Amino acid sequence: MNLLESDDWEFLETIAASVVEASRVAPGGGVGKIGPNTTGGTLIRPGGRDCYPAFWIRDYAMSLESGFITPEEQRHALLLTARCQQDKPWRLRSGSFVPPGAIPDHITLDGKPIFFPGTLDDFEGQGGDAWGYLPAFDDHFYFIQMAAAYAELAGDTDILTREIDGIPLIDRLDRAFHVPPSRADNGLVHCEADNRGVTFGFVDTITHTGDVLFASLLKYQAADEMARFYERIEKPDKASEYHDVAAMIRMAIPATFATGKGLLRASTVTSGQPDVWGSAYAVYIGAVDEAQAGAVCKALAQAYRDGSLAWRGNIRHVITTDDYSSTTAWEKALCPKNRYQNGAYWGTPTGWVCYAMAQTDFDLARKLANEYIAELREGDYRKGSEFGSPWECMHPDGNHRQNPVYMAGVTCTYAAFKRIEREKERCRESVQPLP
Repeated sequence: MNLLESDDWEFLETIAASVVEASRVAPGGGVGKIGPNTTGGTLIRPGGRDCYPAFWIRDYAMSLESGFITPEEQRHALLLTARCQQDKPWRLRSGSFVPPGAIPDHITLDGKPIFFPGTLDDFEGQGGDAWGYLPAFDDHFYFIQMAAAYAELAGDTDILTREIDGIPLIDRLDRAFHVPPSRADNGLVHCEADNRGVTFGFVDTITHTGDVLFASLLKYQAADEMARFYERIEKPDKASEYHDVAAMIRMAIPATFATGKGLLRASTVTSGQPDVWGSAYAVYIGAVDEAQAGAVCKALAQAYRDGSLAWRGNIRHVITTDDYSSTTAWEKALCPKNRYQNGAYWGTPTGWVCYAMAQTDFDLARKLANEYIAELREGDYRKGSEFGSPWECMHPDGNHRQNPVYMAGVTCTYAAFKRIEREKERCRESVQPLP
């Protein structure tokens, strides 16, 4: 049995490609009254229509696995991000700090780096207590993912030694890797109130402190990618160093974030609720051992059966039974409960959750996938301006919908669904079907 029927596969592929196309901003083009794009190449923003009129590093990087972004677009985005990397320390009037090696949160259509959420293009006024002392941690590791995806797709290893403003790309990647504050004993990303940054852009309105899960997962991935980079340019000592970091993080994740309920917690101090997205992603990238992965998969499947995980094929950050209180899903959030990142439902992680559930109950994963497709079909933005699926997030309370034609809501899920099918086919060939 396939995850989706053939007509649903065709529908998902065409709408995903359409959303990516709607997210492109060609040179000289703009978004509403914002623009023009003067960066010298096509930019891909987080979605279509008038939402998010800039180039966000994470949304773009998370969409690369879908296969809809061309080598030329990838090369431009990678070199633009490298040029916008901070080379000197910069203390902002808001009290926040941009260290050397920092990667922007987003880049405006005229090529201006903005290092903190909360503003589109206020270069001087960015940062502040709500958004942390340091730039978002995740973008540093997504920068490395961008380089890995481009080098693999284009077969362009020489890009690693290309100098951008006098600094080879490989050195810029190395600098970025070391910006997020981390523990020396196990490599996990760690922050306190006085050196806090957004840990993952999809929870940028949530305060997390202590050891933090999602940024540590991205660091694990980035360490593995950096090791392969150094192997390609024949620097075995640096490759070994990064392999050791990846192994250290992988060992520390279950010991640090396990909850006893199957899911991993988001952080060890503030807002340490069990993290649905992070737990599913840990399984998806192989960042946990077999025992912990099995516990995550079973917990997600049970939460889905119980009705506390998903709505219309979209996924919450925290299952409803793990909410911090009756008034908030996370312990400390800027947004109201059941809105945005504090309890709304998102399509972005649906594929990761399906992947995890498929390891223990394929029929259940198939049910979730089909609910996701049904919502996309009903709300398909191509039907007209009153339609908006894929939405960024939604909630049944007040029929809440936010930001239409949202790219990661289909690209991430399409990529994960395709991976489920590929791995299922390999299992069939080895006569070892998925459970």
